[in-house]
Amino acid sequence: MPCLMLGPVLEKITGEHKGKIILAKIDVDKNPKISQGYGINAIPAVKIFRNGKVADEFIGALPESQVRDCINRNLND
Repeated sequence: MPCLMLGPVLEKITGEHKGKIILAKIDVDKNPKISQGYGINAIPAVKIFRNGKVADEFIGALPESQVRDCINRNLND
């Protein structure tokens, strides 16, 4: 299952950034209003927020290098 593959990658990267990143996981089955509000129709769906707004996103279990690239470009610009 893609969620089970992506979770550890996100947790690892979050841990490496020591407080710069907050990882929040939402159960879309238990929170349909949130998932509908953000247009989530496939999982895993990753939304990166900056200043309260979605700054970037991706869907699916990407390779760790691509996840890192996505996170890093949103930390450093």
